[in-house]
Amino acid sequence: MVWMLIAFLVFMLLGMPIAFAIGIAGFIWFLQHSYLPITIPIQMALSQIINFTLLAIPMFIIAGSVMNSAGVTKRLLDFASSLVGHMRGGLGQVSAVLSTLMGGVSGSSIADAAMETRMLGPEMLKRGYPRGFAVAVNVWTSLIVPIIPPGIAFILYGTIGQVSIGRLFAAGIMPGLLLMVVYMFVIHFVAKRLGLQPEREKRASSRDIARALSESIWALIFPVLLILGLRTGIFTPSEVGSFAVIYGIIVGFFIHKEMNLKQFFTETLENALGDIGAVLAILAMSNIFSYGMVWERVPEKLASFLLGISNNPYVLMIIIMVFLIFAGLFIDATALILMTTSVLLPVARKLGIDPVHFGLIFILSAAMGNQTPPVGASMYAGCSVLGASLEEYTKASWPFLLVTIIAILLIIFFPQLSLFIPKLIFG
Repeated sequence: MVWMLIAFLVFMLLGMPIAFAIGIAGFIWFLQHSYLPITIPIQMALSQIINFTLLAIPMFIIAGSVMNSAGVTKRLLDFASSLVGHMRGGLGQVSAVLSTLMGGVSGSSIADAAMETRMLGPEMLKRGYPRGFAVAVNVWTSLIVPIIPPGIAFILYGTIGQVSIGRLFAAGIMPGLLLMVVYMFVIHFVAKRLGLQPEREKRASSRDIARALSESIWALIFPVLLILGLRTGIFTPSEVGSFAVIYGIIVGFFIHKEMNLKQFFTETLENALGDIGAVLAILAMSNIFSYGMVWERVPEKLASFLLGISNNPYVLMIIIMVFLIFAGLFIDATALILMTTSVLLPVARKLGIDPVHFGLIFILSAAMGNQTPPVGASMYAGCSVLGASLEEYTKASWPFLLVTIIAILLIIFFPQLSLFIPKLIFG
């Protein structure tokens, strides 16, 4: 086990793609245990990617690509602008609201960070936003995306941990809104200190808001339809992704009428297939790695160790939060969820922590790594668009990091923030 972990860390430091780093480290563990059939790693990799529930992941990736090609993003941007564009730091406020709305469309914080920086960043610079702050706003607000349904992280966590995906979808709504509010406060106070002006001179009229709402309604009701469909049993978690694709195609081809077959096959599907390949490679390789950890009884040993520190669930959740934030500095969020769910969730269950509540804390803490150096994918995506240095970005990020940790602590100590809506819908 020690050599497997050392190999994984070395491969990561060398810049090896995460899927290969996990897979090769897992194979090294099998080579150390030569009495095990060498066919097991292949079986483990295949069994992971043919898991029927995980079929929803490529479907949601395709659905997100379809919805973006269907002109949904521009409509949501107009709606967000009509709501908050008049506030101090208006473009930053628009970014926070847009990320909350985009969670129901893209499900990817990396894609959201790149897209919003590309759409809002140049105008921010024209209006006097410091380059680092402009990137930090768009990158940190993208952290809202993974916890707004239908977040792919929920499907991964729910499948591995045998937790209701419908409840997880519903649980992300209030924490997502909480993050939006705290980010808007940060943007307001920083914008006030920097003397940044609103995006628009006066508040949008009720007619303008209603028009923007009507044009973006098909994107806004999308996550609601997903949760209701799961609650009523119209479709299972495996089928919900297929519904999302069909819904996106209907919106793109027949309602917004902004897509054609050539665009669908040459642009939309091409973009989606690249993301699907990357996720499936990590999924397959992580199962090889996880086999070694389960064989070595790492979950049981970690549970005993943590319970030896404290049997207070709040203390242990804070310890796990700190561990995940630190691990996320070096490990991709998707890989971190795949590698540690089966290790940490049993600890939470032993202490009587609701797995849905724990899932929100787990996913938010793990996903923060996308926003932080040295390997944050969302961070690099945003910085590359506006040409910001890591120093500029890091300096502007501290207020966002602080309020994010405060928000996670609020979710830890007030479980109803994540459990109220699931209990209301699912009982």
